[in-house]
Amino acid sequence: MSKRTDSNGYTMIFAVVMVLIVGSLLAFMASSLKPNIEENQRIEKQQNILYAMGVNENDESSATFVSTSVAGEEFKKYIKKQLVIEGDKITESDDAYLIDIKKQKTNAKNGKTRKLPLFIGEKDGKKYYVAPIYGKGLWDAIWGYVSMDENMVVQGAYFDHKGETPGLGANIKQRYFMDDFYGEHLLTEAGVFKGITVAKGNNDPKNDDKTDYEVDAIAGATITGDGLTAMIKSDLSLYVPYFKSLKQ
Repeated sequence: MSKRTDSNGYTMIFAVVMVLIVGSLLAFMASSLKPNIEENQRIEKQQNILYAMGVNENDESSATFVSTSVAGEEFKKYIKKQLVIEGDKITESDDAYLIDIKKQKTNAKNGKTRKLPLFIGEKDGKKYYVAPIYGKGLWDAIWGYVSMDENMVVQGAYFDHKGETPGLGANIKQRYFMDDFYGEHLLTEAGVFKGITVAKGNNDPKNDDKTDYEVDAIAGATITGDGLTAMIKSDLSLYVPYFKSLKQ
């Protein structure tokens, strides 16, 4: 005579109960950790924006953010205005840095108005305009922040990724690559937006020429570089009307 625990019905009931218990525990943990996760994401965005405008703890080679303990304080110190651009409408918002750029790009594709955050910072008497960008690399999302002066000359950049290949596309967040963007021009002398191309076979590997609209690509990361080129051109071009308004 078989035991009741050996029956199919018992096995199914046991499995269902375990799924419910585990599911409930995971839901509880997700709910409990949500505030901490959101806080970490908020601080990370502040660190990214500050990094792009040169507020960081870099040493001679590595890229290092300001510490999480002072990020909020430093953000308030250096970021003087947070703007939200919606067509011809420009408003100020203390939470502009929390705008979901991916969602805004989706809204634009669906014919809705896209909100463009822009952060105006000041450091050592100089004004910086920091814009977020978002795109797709080889395997998944890539994103970043680009700091510019009033002429749309790059003053700093920070890039990151979700799942690019280690040692190849993942190197977009390495300092040696990000530093190459400093001083690059986004506009021609006539004010036409050109963007910046991550160029394979660039004839200026040391990036001495800042008006060729190119930086040297990462070896073996062509598709990631193409994605970075595309998001710079598609996203930063949207800010051209604002920068032209500064000249009026």
